[in-house]
Amino acid sequence: MPGIKVDKNHCKGCETCVKVCPQQILTMSKDITVRGYFYALMADPSRCIGCRICAISCPDSAIDVVTNGTVFELFPY
Repeated sequence: MPGIKVDKNHCKGCETCVKVCPQQILTMSKDITVRGYFYALMADPSRCIGCRICAISCPDSAIDVVTNGTVFELFPY
């Protein structure tokens, strides 16, 4: 089952991934990181199709997509 991993230390809470997700399954957390940002997370992981649009649109490269145990780092640091 596809899914995403959000690096909380790099996410700045811009909500771009939430807006572009075709499945509308991303949301912002209620927790704040040590840097003072809300971070993205999956509200309904079972609906993720692994399209990678969230990772491609993330300006901070904070999202990695996991599909069948393989992690796709689109923009590694």
